[in-house]
Amino acid sequence: MSPLVYIVRHGQTQWNVDYRLQGQADIPITEEGRRQASANGRHLAELISDSAAFDFVASPLIRTRTTMELIRSAMGLDPKAYRTDARLMEMNFGDWQGYTFAELEARDPGCTRGREEDKWNFVPPGKGAEGYELLCERVRPFFAEIAKPTVCVTHGGVIRSLFHIFGGLDGIAAANVETPQDRVLKLQDGQLAWL
Repeated sequence: MSPLVYIVRHGQTQWNVDYRLQGQADIPITEEGRRQASANGRHLAELISDSAAFDFVASPLIRTRTTMELIRSAMGLDPKAYRTDARLMEMNFGDWQGYTFAELEARDPGCTRGREEDKWNFVPPGKGAEGYELLCERVRPFFAEIAKPTVCVTHGGVIRSLFHIFGGLDGIAAANVETPQDRVLKLQDGQLAWL
């Protein structure tokens, strides 16, 4: 049996609102994002009776760290007493980070066609860029190493990769999974469920 993991996507950012590709750009959360994070923290406080038994780990980006700190505050815990792991960072969109798809198409017509045709395997141009398959290679070892109950704050791309790794979805389906910012995802014994 694998340990219980609660997974939360970071709260809303302005780039989420604008449909701008964030990737690993360090973007803060909005007031709505702060509200979402605190609400998720209150939900986790109801789910977790012994927070001392849990590891708390977040992606090192500001949007996930702020979300984690608001979650921990809402749980009545020290907001800074958690760790970060770079394997939980969002997929790197390379040269596309910071742009909307409309802006990319205006600049280079047809450049996004490959992603539309195969979102799972497509890798954007630019140094360090990743597709979902590469992201899975980064994420899988982190989850394999989890040895105790854990609260994890991460990103939409990482959550989609989990639906491929644990949820049995093929790449096409996993790449299109909705990743709400106001829900908690439970991973236990290889099974995923939104709470």
